[in-house]
Amino acid sequence: MLEDCKNALERWGGVHSLIDRWLDQRRSLLVSFIELKEACDSELEAVSKARIDTFSETLMDYISAGHFEIYPQLAEEARAFNDESALQIASQLLERLEMSTEMVLEFDTDYASTVRCQQHLARLPAWIDRLAKGLTERFSLEDQLIARMHAAHTPLHTKTTA
Repeated sequence: MLEDCKNALERWGGVHSLIDRWLDQRRSLLVSFIELKEACDSELEAVSKARIDTFSETLMDYISAGHFEIYPQLAEEARAFNDESALQIASQLLERLEMSTEMVLEFDTDYASTVRCQQHLARLPAWIDRLAKGLTERFSLEDQLIARMHAAHTPLHTKTTA
């Protein structure tokens, strides 16, 4: 997953500062995810609520930035270019992204309090595996969204296709 993050940053880095910041946020999320996974693999009972909270906050910040900053900006860009096919594709991709958003919210709820964290600690490794699969798919869908709705409208791309 971390390698895919680097590839996306190389592909779209510098194209738009908002996307750049978001891809950097993705990288931070992956680092936090890896640290939590390693802690679980090492000694599950020693995983602190603070470590889970750090990951969960990073995860929620990333998901929120996508939903409330990035996706609306990309849709606005497609509308500005009268790109109806991009808007249709975005709608389909956003539906698929919603599944992983629900999963993230469920994770956040399961580990929201100290009591819930203790109750669900034994399930944390399974959650890590589930999140790894869900985030891998999410990042792929988001990359498709960026490629279709942003990269297609860059000046270089429009000149070569015009």
